[in-house]
Amino acid sequence: MKNLTNREEELMKLFWEKGPLFVKEIIPLLDDPKPHFNTISTIVRGLEAKGYVAHEAFGNTHRYYAAVSETEHGKRTLGSVVNRYFSNSYLSAVSSLVKEEKISLDELKELIDLVEKNK
Repeated sequence: MKNLTNREEELMKLFWEKGPLFVKEIIPLLDDPKPHFNTISTIVRGLEAKGYVAHEAFGNTHRYYAAVSETEHGKRTLGSVVNRYFSNSYLSAVSSLVKEEKISLDELKELIDLVEKNK
């Protein structure tokens, strides 16, 4: 699945938080300056082409909904980051977090305990 732009991520968050939406319902939820209806419609159709949203037809209009859960997207994004920046090594990714003090030794021990319990 393709990566999302910042605007696409913003729209996906709305679908995850609010549920199914018509394009006209999305625009008031966005920060000013409000984008044009056609701009948002194009982005939503792009999300659909990427497989992130689907729609149900109501006459000439469509109500869109998330086809990918936020959790699933997060896993895919993490996998992409690990692949791209850590040569597909989760060990290298975690080591980097420890070195940069983004994760404490206690948190790392807790993670190891969690993994061992799920074996």
